[in-house]
This record gives sequence, C-alpha cells and structure tokens, in this order.
Amino acid sequence: MITRRAIRFVDERVGASPGLKKALSYVFADHWSFMLGEIALYAFVVLVATGVYLTFFYVPSSSMAVYRGPYVPLHGMLASEAYRSVVDISLSVPAGLVIRQTHHWAADVFVAAIVVHLFRIFFTGAYRKPRDINYWIGVTMLGLAIFEGFLGYSLIDDLLSGQGLAIAYGVGMSIPIVGANLTFLAFNGQFPGGPQFIPRMFIVHVLVVPVALATLITIHLITIARQHHTQFPGPGRTERNVVGTPTWPGYALRSIGLLLAVAGLLFLLGGLIQINPIWQWGPFHTYLSTNGAQPDWYLGWLIGAMRLMPNFEPHIGAATLVPNPFWGGLLFPTLVFAFLYAWPVIERRRTGDYRRHELLERPRDNPTRTAVGAAVASWTFFVFIAGAFDRVYFRLEIPYEGQIWFGRIATFVVPVIVFFVTRRVCRELKRSERHPLRGWYGSVVRRTPSGGYVAEPDVDDASMVAEDARAREPSRGSTLP
Repeated sequence: MITRRAIRFVDERVGASPGLKKALSYVFADHWSFMLGEIALYAFVVLVATGVYLTFFYVPSSSMAVYRGPYVPLHGMLASEAYRSVVDISLSVPAGLVIRQTHHWAADVFVAAIVVHLFRIFFTGAYRKPRDINYWIGVTMLGLAIFEGFLGYSLIDDLLSGQGLAIAYGVGMSIPIVGANLTFLAFNGQFPGGPQFIPRMFIVHVLVVPVALATLITIHLITIARQHHTQFPGPGRTERNVVGTPTWPGYALRSIGLLLAVAGLLFLLGGLIQINPIWQWGPFHTYLSTNGAQPDWYLGWLIGAMRLMPNFEPHIGAATLVPNPFWGGLLFPTLVFAFLYAWPVIERRRTGDYRRHELLERPRDNPTRTAVGAAVASWTFFVFIAGAFDRVYFRLEIPYEGQIWFGRIATFVVPVIVFFVTRRVCRELKRSERHPLRGWYGSVVRRTPSGGYVAEPDVDDASMVAEDARAREPSRGSTLP
C-alpha cells in the first residue's frame, strides 16, 4: 500500500509511472558471484559516509608544532598539524577511532571486492562484446581505487606513510625525461614536499578521485541496466533473454540486505580489529625510519616488484638513462594494467569472435583464456609475496638474499607451470563435464532378490533428468531488446 501511494504521488506530479514500472520489473540474473560488484559499491558508500565525518576534524597542514595532546608518550615531539589532528581523531573525537578504522577497512575491502569482481568478469568472458567498454571502465576504477587508497593513508603524515611517500617520490623521479619536473610539481618542491603538498593531496583524495569514481560507477551501472546482465547457461536461458529475479520486491530487498550486511561487517571490523595505530609509529621526519614496514595489501605487489628488480640502470657516460625504481615501481604495474586493457582486443583477434554475447562461459569452457588469466595472476601474486612475506621469512631465519633469488626465479617459472597445468585441467573438466567439488560420481550396484546385480543410473544421468525437469518449469525472465 505504501509503495502504491508513493508511486501514485510521484506519477501525479512528474508522470513517471512508465519509467518506474519498467525499473521495478527489471530482471536481475541469479548467481552469487554477481554480488561481488555490489560489495564493492557498498564499501564505497561506507567510504564516502565515514570520509565525510573525518573531514570535519582533519587538518590538511604540514605546519610543525610540539605535540601536547592526550597521548602522553608523544609529548614534546615535533609533529605536523596533519598528524596531530589524526591522533586527536583517534583518541579524543567521539567515535573518531571507530570511524577512522572503519574507513580504513572499507578501503581495503573496496579494492579487494573490485579485484575479485574483475576475476569473475575475466574468467567467465563477461567482457566480450558489447560489454568491453564497461570492462575498461571497471579496470580504470581499480587503478583509481589503488591510487585513492595510497593518498588516504599518506595524508596521515606518520612514519609509515612518510616512508611510502619517499618511495613514491623516488619512483616519480625515475621516469625518464619528465620525471623530475612532474615530481617537483606534484610535491610542491623537493621531498618531503612544500607547504602546499598536503593540502593538494587532501583535495585530490576527498574531491577529485571520489568524484571520478562516483562518475565511473554511475556510468558503469547505467550501462549494465541498458545492456542487461549476463547470465550463466541454464534451463530457459538464451542469448535473447534474462532469467532471474525482478527488481521489486525480490532483488531490491536482497540488495538492501547486502548493503546492511556489508556496512555492519565493516563497522564491526572498525570497532573490534585494530588497524594502523599511528600513535605507535610516531610522526614522520626525514631522519627517521623503521624496519618491517608494510603498506596496505593492494600496494604490496609494487613493493615486491622493486625488491625483486636487479641492479639494472642503463647509462650513457655519467648519465643514468632509466633509474632502477622505474622498472618495478612503474613499468611492472603498467604492464599488468596494459594486459587487462588489451585482453578483450587480443582475444577477439585471436579467435575471430566478433559476435554479441549474453551468456557467460565457465572457466573450463575456454581453457586458453583461463590459463592465461591464471598465469598472469600467479605472476602478480608471487611478486606480491616478495613484498609482503619478508617478516615471515625473518621469523623463519631465511636469509634475505635467498628470498630475493627465490622470488626472481619463481616469478618467471611459476606462471609457465600454472599456464600449462591450468589449461590441462580445464580441458579435462570440459571433456568429462564433471565438477570436482560437487557431489559423487559413479554407479551404485544393488543386489536383487533373485540374487543378481543391477546398476542404478549414474549420477550424471540423474542430474540430466533433474535438469530436464527444471527446464520444463516456468521461470521469470525478460527478453532482451
């Protein structure tokens, strides 16, 4: 009744009933993996909400002053206003610590959800025509999310974030020809930056990148609604329809429940699990450093790439053409993102498939694509291990040189092994059409009263019978235009 009154109220004033009726009857395909993109969306909502609260108390200033705040161990230390304000947010502002930690956890989950969602898109072929543009939008959002996360924890100006900025400064300076000028402009001077550096970074973090992300998310969702969802093959599903749940009341209530669950879990993490206790690290000064520092997980692969890179710097006389940080800090992530952007075009030209696709493929249905994706993922993963597991190696008393050489060899050997093993497994699964994690396969042999033996139908046969029965059942769906 309330919904009808609301629709009637809007329709009598703006004549929106045809659009509302179409929106409420829009059909969403049913599969749990489609929720991954929604988790990223709702993590972004939590990020914006908590970020707005934090901006009321954060001071984007590099001005130095002696700390006299509530945390006694820092008394007498010289710290920037930015660092002091974040310590005050954590220890003095009502709900400040839980909001700050929720914001940090939401950033980690936001990037993680985009990465896992991208895996689903890649391995199921959801990027094929006509959704390749939307796929490129998603890859761009991943890059912006990583950059936004780096800016976020760099604003704190604590010892860890200062070291991260020092690494970023070195990578920027290593760009051939234009690196020095661009880095000097971005940092408002030489490292650690001029007085305008933190305010500029603050504006980019709270305005420029969020607006860009919100715009891309809006375009992404509108494009999905216009093109309709892809779906896995199944009973009643074709290239011309979508079988699933209508927006209202089914999918809307389910999605609202997911929003509340994601927000609730993030706030639980923010309230119960400590992350980035900056009062323990202390403020950043150029003459200070710390051992065992680790960035947020989504930057571990860049640190690992710089650690694994040999001492290679091409020279002409006394001039260094390309400084060493360039290879791991910039070239490696550029190659990864270049592969992600180029893959739809590469696959289309390799297979000659220029058709429109509405049905997804299982990873086994395209062994080459799955093998290539798994190889690239393993390549990136082992580089990530090199940047994230040094403390584990230290505890195990494994020499640092051994870590580096193991990482260098594994980075090139493991992806090749993963490619051939994955392709072989996918081909075998495609040939047998069996799922290694679902049920039991075989025949049950029973003895008859007369003393003979009878084999009951295979599980595969029974599954086919059940699937045929489900295919004859009526299903909700919509026809594509």
